[in-house]
Amino acid sequence: MGFWVFMLCMALLTPLLLLVFGWVFQKHPPRRINGLYGYRTARSMKSQELWDFAQRLCGKLWWRLGWGLLLLSAAVMLLLLGRETAAVGIGGAVLLGVQILAMLGSIVPVERALKHKDQG
Repeated sequence: MGFWVFMLCMALLTPLLLLVFGWVFQKHPPRRINGLYGYRTARSMKSQELWDFAQRLCGKLWWRLGWGLLLLSAAVMLLLLGRETAAVGIGGAVLLGVQILAMLGSIVPVERALKHKDQG
């Protein structure tokens, strides 16, 4: 049971971070272009207008993604409750892979929107 609790905490960490940073980027985004904090890509750092747009859009996307992954992660971990340690470990690893892919995949719509805004 201890390992399951540990894996539950780990499974909920990424969605909770997405929720926190999603909220922060929407409500209190980094004001100035910087290399330390915020949605930082070559395109988002091209101008202050694109920077501000990217922070808000990424925040909105991460907020929604965080809720979706939180629900998915909780459901998967509840299905693994009472299972053997190996099954919990494998299920948790697969879940983490899905979370990472979803988080990395969030770059695509933000970059598309930035490209469209930059051209328009």
